[in-house]
Amino acid sequence: MADLARGTDTQITIPTTSRWDIIRKDLVKNRYIYIMLLPVITYYIVFHYVPLYGAQIAFKNFTPSKGIWGSPWVGFKYFEEFFNSYYFERLLRNTVLISLYDLIFGFPAPIILALLLNEIKSNIFKRTVQTVTYLPHFISLVVICGMIIDFLARDGLVNNILNRFGIESIPFMIKPEWFRTIYVASNIWQGIGWGSIIYLAALSNIDPQLYEAATIDGAGRFRQVLHVTLPGILPTVVIMLILRLGQMLNVGSEKILLLYNTSTYETADVISTFVYRKGILEASYSYSTAIGLFNSVINFALLVIANFISRKATETSLW
Repeated sequence: MADLARGTDTQITIPTTSRWDIIRKDLVKNRYIYIMLLPVITYYIVFHYVPLYGAQIAFKNFTPSKGIWGSPWVGFKYFEEFFNSYYFERLLRNTVLISLYDLIFGFPAPIILALLLNEIKSNIFKRTVQTVTYLPHFISLVVICGMIIDFLARDGLVNNILNRFGIESIPFMIKPEWFRTIYVASNIWQGIGWGSIIYLAALSNIDPQLYEAATIDGAGRFRQVLHVTLPGILPTVVIMLILRLGQMLNVGSEKILLLYNTSTYETADVISTFVYRKGILEASYSYSTAIGLFNSVINFALLVIANFISRKATETSLW
């Protein structure tokens, strides 16, 4: 009081907290969450970031005896060799077409299933449908491909049904024109139920009052889906579409390797299977790495472009 009476100013010092102190306190407070996150971070570092070091062999004439550093640089030799090869056009065409068919027919399938399940009033029937559609996702891919081969064999279930209607047996698995249909249809069957989970979760977050307001305005079930349900899940659909476009050229090599044969190379051989044959079977490490790097760069470019377009058009994006 005496200082105030004399007109002197009294300064109050407020302790400041550094950014590192905030981080340290957060780590201590949420330590168990970070411990749970540690295996996931370790997985991505070991299997996704450390292998990036080896991508440089795409620009080298790599031999295991010399190692990565000892192998001589060759620049873009293997990229040019791939672009000028007989297989380039076929691989790119097959990869793009299979991905495009899977995007056109496979991407909307879980959305349609989620919308249909959302309209079902009977919980017992709804859970039964969900269980039946989820089951194929948990079946081993080897078993799935074995089932496909058995069902589509000359004396398989499908041809037996066709024979009942007077149609001759069709050798599906050695007909190139049937491969893409088989691949995409089996993908839909295997993943439609599991893929619908995220859309069902998005549907559960829609405010029920919006449906009540639409009903008062005289909107039927179809108009409610059109003007309430679809706009409600649109951000989720856009995000999933961006992620899907970012994997446009990543056609699963495991399933194709289990299904294709020399008779169906014309329509079944894709970039990932060609990389497997060149890198693993023929030990052309630099050549296969160059092809894989080209594939990854195109996927990354598609992801960035799709995200940019989405941000401008819908204001929804990954970043």
